[in-house]
Amino acid sequence: MNIYQIIYLIWLFSEIYLNRFVRSGKSDRKYKDKNTENYLWVSIVISIIIGVFVSVNFARIILPGELLSVIGVIIIVTGMIIRFIAIKQLGRFFTVNVTIRNEHQLVQSRFYKYLRHPSYTGSLLSFLGFGISLNNWFSLPIVFLPVLFAFIYRMKIEERVMIEQFGKQYEEYVSKTKRIIPFVY
Repeated sequence: MNIYQIIYLIWLFSEIYLNRFVRSGKSDRKYKDKNTENYLWVSIVISIIIGVFVSVNFARIILPGELLSVIGVIIIVTGMIIRFIAIKQLGRFFTVNVTIRNEHQLVQSRFYKYLRHPSYTGSLLSFLGFGISLNNWFSLPIVFLPVLFAFIYRMKIEERVMIEQFGKQYEEYVSKTKRIIPFVY
């Protein structure tokens, strides 16, 4: 097993860990998710399987050599770091399913001062890095785009829940921040 495969496994197991252990509790207001969690996981699993299959079976190399693999792994690790910092900054209000916790507060500092969904930014960076590391013109969009669309759908659902919970305060926050790309989107 090489270093790239080890990093891929760490990345995937960290996502599985979050999915298993950072869920809403019994006293939280749940059932706001509208199956976005399932939609995300289906998109992720299918995109990775098809992307790797295409990469192995249909050589459409972007750049010869290992440079893109190295760049891809650096982007994956950067995404993981951003995601875990964002989760740490959100603290007990972070869950993998769309939920309003008891005494939920709107966090608007650190990463959340600029982005409404910095943990999604980190995840998306990791998927982009994975697609880049496959070094295949077909695999890159196959891995990245379905996951991007699944996250965009989830963000819309999550933002509706936040407006329902925080009203004008969240609307003002939306007017001052971007979703996932600082100063752009």
